[in-house]
Amino acid sequence: MSTTAPTPTTAAVLQGRTLNLWLALLAFAITFWAWNIIGPLAVQYAAELDLDATQQSLLIATPVIVGSLGRILTGALTDRYGGRIMFTILTAVSAIPVLLVMFAGLIGSYVLLIVFGFILGIAGTTFAIGIPFVNAWYEPSRRGFATGLFGAGMGGTALSSFFTPRMVAWWGYVATHIVIAVALLVVAALVWFLMRDSPAWKPNRDPVLPKLAAASKLAVTWQMAFLYAVTFGGFVAFSTYLPTYLKEVYSFDLADAGARTAGFAIAAVVARPVGGWLSDKIGPPIVLGISLAGAAIMAVVIAFKPPPELAAGTSFVLMALALGLGTGAVFTWVAQRAPANRVGAVTGIVGAAGGLGGYFPPLVMGATYNAAAHSYTIGLALLCATALVALAFTVFLAIRDSRRRADTE
Repeated sequence: MSTTAPTPTTAAVLQGRTLNLWLALLAFAITFWAWNIIGPLAVQYAAELDLDATQQSLLIATPVIVGSLGRILTGALTDRYGGRIMFTILTAVSAIPVLLVMFAGLIGSYVLLIVFGFILGIAGTTFAIGIPFVNAWYEPSRRGFATGLFGAGMGGTALSSFFTPRMVAWWGYVATHIVIAVALLVVAALVWFLMRDSPAWKPNRDPVLPKLAAASKLAVTWQMAFLYAVTFGGFVAFSTYLPTYLKEVYSFDLADAGARTAGFAIAAVVARPVGGWLSDKIGPPIVLGISLAGAAIMAVVIAFKPPPELAAGTSFVLMALALGLGTGAVFTWVAQRAPANRVGAVTGIVGAAGGLGGYFPPLVMGATYNAAAHSYTIGLALLCATALVALAFTVFLAIRDSRRRADTE
């Protein structure tokens, strides 16, 4: 038996990683709540401002743009400055657009809601901070579970869907936005005083643009970007558009639709760390294959408008579980295949693709909505087709990787 004592770095990593993982999860969850604050109130905005389906879809989808593209820069900056500084800054700054959105809603300006919703997207960039931050705290064999647990912070969208409309009913529109802004500032303070970067993390001080260029030349970056665009993009699209979908198809009111959307998001949140854990055990391609096959099947089932409550509810929960498993699997694959000093930059690009994957489906759903039949069949058919293409691509990558490993043995 070896009697070699653990190195100081290893001991420090093991001692501090749990607290830092939970702080990252907290910051991610609260910023995702803020990022999704427009979606749960979109039906109310549509009624007050007389918006058609396309205008409402654009309002819901706009925050996703910056939240997606901004991850590219955020991931690269995290490689350089570390998670503590980046989490603190972005969590605090996110309070500003929350208050700006409140102002736009107060004066009833659709244009300002779009503009400030665009700025609100910065709250969605924190995902690209957490993945490299958590990776540095955990050994490779546990990164799937750790990044999956961090990724459960996307449950902030569930909190937003469930609580935001209720908070508006309890306290009023203005007070709700102020409470969320204050919560962001409190969490930013907690992160600043309690969070620490892993002793194993070393800043990458290469210039940002060349670093992004180098990450963009890696095949793994674009392979994982496509797969994440389908899995996480599907989650974002459903979690932001589902209140509208449930109102149009099943005639639920704002609070009831929000509660059911929260249930969808919670199911996906629970499935994400499970997807990461399973990927550590049986490999990301298998878990991702199960995820994509399940999403394709459930898209067809949902298109047939199963009756409420049990049949429809079960269908949406199964869709959420499928997408959640996939999001956990993709980033386990990223952690396994991306160079250690490029994880932040790769994560930024992959995360951006995931966010953009959630931007377009609400627009497609709004554009293809059949008002006479109260049906989104075309949009769901496109989702099914996309999931099947991603499934075929996953199988191709798995076979190719297996052959490469066999050739090197």
